[in-house]
Amino acid sequence: MVATHVGRAGRAAGCGHPDDEAGIDAATSLNALDGNAMATFGSVTLEVADPAAAKAFYEAFGLGPYVDVRASDAAADGFRGFALSLVVSQPGDVDAFMNAALDAGATTLKPAAKSFWGYGGVVQAPDGTICKIATSKKKDTGPVAREIDRVALLLGVADVKASKRFYVDRGLAVAKSFGGKYVEFDTASAVTLALYPRRALAKDIGVPLEGTGSHRIVISGDAGPFTDPDGFAWETASA
Repeated sequence: MVATHVGRAGRAAGCGHPDDEAGIDAATSLNALDGNAMATFGSVTLEVADPAAAKAFYEAFGLGPYVDVRASDAAADGFRGFALSLVVSQPGDVDAFMNAALDAGATTLKPAAKSFWGYGGVVQAPDGTICKIATSKKKDTGPVAREIDRVALLLGVADVKASKRFYVDRGLAVAKSFGGKYVEFDTASAVTLALYPRRALAKDIGVPLEGTGSHRIVISGDAGPFTDPDGFAWETASA
């Protein structure tokens, strides 16, 4: 059995490259933009039909320390406009997380495979949340371990530049920016926030673009409460 634990934060980008389904090069970086008061995440809460079952799934998968769950019967159909990205150190770790997710009841959207950018795959949790597991490495360099280097919440948005301005105005500092293709914020927390064109994100994770109803996710932090231009809701983090 492979052990699961939270690993080294911040070693890779955690998001697919806008022009390639395999993922952004984890070594690529831009200088962080200067900011004033930096907003942070308090938590990412998934709204699910069965909180007990969802909590058990995420604990078994290895995302338990990163997400909360709460009950909701809000209607949602198709692509919900977001995905969770797990960045790990090597292909064997990707396979370990993929297998853990499938054993806990997930379904495969994209089998793990090599690509120009590295190695990765995509699964869908029983509650409908989509999770991408990826590494920039193409070969194992050590023992397999279910260790997460980084988790990113990828929001699929209509206009990356407009959403970037919206979040900067609310105190989030930009860590990486690729024009209208991808923006990553320095959230000073266990989960990174990233923006991606909705169409490109859907393609990257292997689902149709269409979706209606609730996003079934709530973000909390000291930047909230508000609802962003694409309908993603923030709440004020509990003290």
